[in-house]
Amino acid sequence: MELKWLEDFLSLAATQSFSRSAHERHVTQSALSRRIRQLENWLCVPLFDRSTYPVRVTAEGKAFLPKATELVGLVHSARRDIRHQHAVTAEVLTFATLNTLALTFFPDWIRRLEGRGHLFKTHFGEQRSSFAGKVSMLLDGESDFFLTYAHPNVPTHIDPERFSYRCLGTEAAIPVSVPDANGNAVHALCPSAPAIAYLSYGTGSFFGRGLVKLLAERPLPLTTVYENAMSAGLKAMALAGCGVGWIPESLVGEELKSGQLVVAGDASWHLPTEIRLYRASGRCRPAVERFWAAIDDVDQRVENHPSLSIAGAA
Repeated sequence: MELKWLEDFLSLAATQSFSRSAHERHVTQSALSRRIRQLENWLCVPLFDRSTYPVRVTAEGKAFLPKATELVGLVHSARRDIRHQHAVTAEVLTFATLNTLALTFFPDWIRRLEGRGHLFKTHFGEQRSSFAGKVSMLLDGESDFFLTYAHPNVPTHIDPERFSYRCLGTEAAIPVSVPDANGNAVHALCPSAPAIAYLSYGTGSFFGRGLVKLLAERPLPLTTVYENAMSAGLKAMALAGCGVGWIPESLVGEELKSGQLVVAGDASWHLPTEIRLYRASGRCRPAVERFWAAIDDVDQRVENHPSLSIAGAA
């Protein structure tokens, strides 16, 4: 039995709608339905009557509801207490972050802070595969900070009353492909092409969600040949000549300079993003407050990604 099954159950019991709960839980409707089934199979009882609309909690579900509420509360309370005890003692700052930013942004950014005399102990918390999972680490108090890309196409459902953020920079995900003998993209974004091999993020990652609207507004004959939620995985496939993929500029800067990759579409096909750092509003433990103040002490607002500009300016 998994904690997320119980959280899904509590959400669905409250909303009585699979679509609303899926949105609330940052998962697809099919994934939510599957997890509810798994909980029912584990308990060996039906928790919802799906023959009605809205769905109704069964008698067994009503009996289980207070127990599930108590279990979820106990687990979250225990986790918060243990994390707080460790953090206060060690003064370790825990970050939830997207994988690409952990590779390309975080090292130079921390180095700049340290270069100004600010030394901190940092830790990447348990990294979850989906964007929603990383958001939940902040919402559930599992991390002190959430380092993420931001775009209007990708709502985070982070309550601005509970969490504040700083914009640390900007970056775009750009379509890239290997070049042909003439230096043109093999997998160019050409609407008249019979088919374009597409390297997809799927729907669970940040860029996967961000690209949905962009591609829907300007349809292309894309044929998905590979799917990976991680930009580094798509980059490897792009370098192998397998298709076109939208990769953050910082991750392909060297390959674009060397000519191993070329941009496969004009700027209208780019997905611009902000780089944001979120934290809980209000007074936090001293280590968190010192780190937040240190950001103000260093000019973090840059026009381009740090790996392309900050490193040279530092």
